[in-house]
Amino acid sequence: MQNTKMEIITNTLEFQLDRDTAVAMGKFDGLHIGHRKLLDLVLRQRDQRLAPCVFTFDPSPAVFFGLSDGRELMTREEKRRAFERMGVELLIEFPLTEKSAAMEPEAFAEQILAKRMRTRYIAAGEDVSFGRRGSGNGALLRRLGKLYGYEVQTIEKLRLHGREVSSTYVRSRLEAGEVKEVAELLGDYYTIEGRVCHGARLGHDLGMPTVNLLPPVNKLLPPYGVYFSRVLYRGNVYGAISNVGCKPTVAQRGLPGVETYLYDFDREIYGEEIRVQLLAFRRPELHFPSVDALRAQILADMEAGREYARENMKIV
Repeated sequence: MQNTKMEIITNTLEFQLDRDTAVAMGKFDGLHIGHRKLLDLVLRQRDQRLAPCVFTFDPSPAVFFGLSDGRELMTREEKRRAFERMGVELLIEFPLTEKSAAMEPEAFAEQILAKRMRTRYIAAGEDVSFGRRGSGNGALLRRLGKLYGYEVQTIEKLRLHGREVSSTYVRSRLEAGEVKEVAELLGDYYTIEGRVCHGARLGHDLGMPTVNLLPPVNKLLPPYGVYFSRVLYRGNVYGAISNVGCKPTVAQRGLPGVETYLYDFDREIYGEEIRVQLLAFRRPELHFPSVDALRAQILADMEAGREYARENMKIV
């Protein structure tokens, strides 16, 4: 894992890179195992003295053309941090506008890829599309590469359990609550990142203090309920159990949040950044007739979660 400080170029068409690049092109709605393969190919080009670069669109084509509700597997900030952790040196968040979307693919290859980005190598999926109405494809990209001096390597969609791996499929499994399968598709656990916010302190009053995240409204969440989880905080990993939903301990009532109890952890970390990773589904959200009934259920969930952590994480 790299600690490279990544340069981000966003919200402008007027930029000029100062080094030759190896570019991963894609929509990158989440980082599934297919995306990770593209990024691995690009990162290897460091050996050829090419700077690893990611090129993506902002907003995504699906959002721009009204084909998506805007909810994402990873928020912009989560993607930025993930790319940087992986060792990407340059991130181009290409602004998708009426003007840029109308650019002919030949002009895009010449003006953006060749001139502004100094591209020498491109990794993309076989279904890559670019330029006006997505009229540019992998074959055209390779043909133009011979003209503008960059190599193109495309990869076929990966398959897992007989299904093509795609962001659409990952989204469908997450919305079904299948977080174990989502982890296989992503090559990592499904993660909600953010800054710990204040809650109503109900967990503290019950003797079970929790940390709370309030994800952005465009963050795609699994079905509301309780999940076995783990928390990454300051380089350490903690076994945990999380409630995803509109619980009263979340700072702003009525908005979905992620409320997490960390085993053997009693520090106050309000305002600090954490990453909550969902490991397995425990149960759906339930209505309890009393606080005592709620406390009894939480204790049972916590004991089940601690046992899950012992068996699956080897850290508790």
